[in-house]
Amino acid sequence: MVILSFVLDGGVSILEWLATSIGFLLLARKLGWQKRWQLWIPGLGYLRMGQELDAERDGWGFFITYLLTTVLPFFPWEKAPDKVYLGFILVHLILSVFRLIYRIRLGLTLLRTYHAKKTWLILWIFVPPAMLFILALSDRYHPDSGELDDEVKAGTAPAEIEGAEEHKGFAMKDTGLSIDLRERSVRDLSKKRYLLKDIQLNIPNGSLVLLLGGSGAGKTTFINAIIGYEKADATILLNGSDIYKDYGRMKYRIGFVQQQNLIRGSDTVLHTIDDAARLRIPREVPAEERKKRREDAMALMGLTAGSQGLVGKKSGGMLRRISIAMELVSDPELFVLDEPDSGLDGVIARELFTQLRAIADTGKIVLVITHTPDRVIDLFDKVIVLARDSGRCGRLAFYGSPEEAHAFFERDSMEGVVLRVNSKDAGGEGLADEYIERYARLAAGKEEAAAQ
Repeated sequence: MVILSFVLDGGVSILEWLATSIGFLLLARKLGWQKRWQLWIPGLGYLRMGQELDAERDGWGFFITYLLTTVLPFFPWEKAPDKVYLGFILVHLILSVFRLIYRIRLGLTLLRTYHAKKTWLILWIFVPPAMLFILALSDRYHPDSGELDDEVKAGTAPAEIEGAEEHKGFAMKDTGLSIDLRERSVRDLSKKRYLLKDIQLNIPNGSLVLLLGGSGAGKTTFINAIIGYEKADATILLNGSDIYKDYGRMKYRIGFVQQQNLIRGSDTVLHTIDDAARLRIPREVPAEERKKRREDAMALMGLTAGSQGLVGKKSGGMLRRISIAMELVSDPELFVLDEPDSGLDGVIARELFTQLRAIADTGKIVLVITHTPDRVIDLFDKVIVLARDSGRCGRLAFYGSPEEAHAFFERDSMEGVVLRVNSKDAGGEGLADEYIERYARLAAGKEEAAAQ
């Protein structure tokens, strides 16, 4: 009786409920959804669609407003006082408007998934079953293009690598950067995608660290996870403080320099660094301390002499120094740089990395992605190698010194190391699984030795 009352509410006929449910079932079959019996429950099909298409908030919004606008009219409001009855009408109207908004948002998500025109939204608003039938049955509309098919499947079933998930002896430390990343995953259409999995390592303070990875290994995803920009199922400690649990305070202890130079060319160097200091340093820090940090950052990056010059007149190498100084003013304990030498020639790049070495020598952890590591590898303390396993999930294939990396991979260059773990389709040797397993055994042996 309850379900029958639901489907008869608001003029929704049993025929329309049946048509909508069948439409959702056809869509579920095309997208590979599980637990399809839920789609027969009125309103729940929209919630499932939101969950499967990475729009769960809209799905819940529609389902809750649908439930309320369906149940509330069954109370005898007409027997209540006039003010209560008018209040019910107003609340019901507001809920109906929100239900429509959530329906529209879900429709737009569905259209984007199927690469259909937005004009189809009109059909979705007035005749949802018709649009569901068309998208589910037509060969013209499909959520995956052939070009993206491989990427959509990436990480849905990580490779089972012996020992890679067993880190019972891994101990996080209260100094330096301690990372226990269990997994980083996302919902992609009807699948759960594993972007990263099973990455445990401790990086001591004062380290200049190179982050290497094969094609699609998840270097940027890894960086975003450890700096708290995109949280993973992980515990990340920076000198004993949990980055995720105390992000409001910890974000000031992390510096991140992106690949692009996001600087106004019409400002002077001094003005640019001063603005960065106002934004990056907490308000409670005294003005004198803020000024000192600004001057120290400029001195360390060699910007003091030309501080009155316009940013737009500076060379590419100088722009990278300015970008670094803008983050350095906050005196971060962890400093992350994404291809800081992009577009720079060998001599200028060498100078830049020498300055990064000097920053690490002040006790900070400097983590760098670069596609030309061999020209400056002698400056690094540690190398992290990520590899994409046969299940297309990023895993830890090595962590240690550059010399240890050369020996482990039996290659005399970092480019050779990357080729070892890159897939054959990307021009590599396709040995990612082998090295992930080899490193897992090596790490387990070190953990056992440390525990004894």
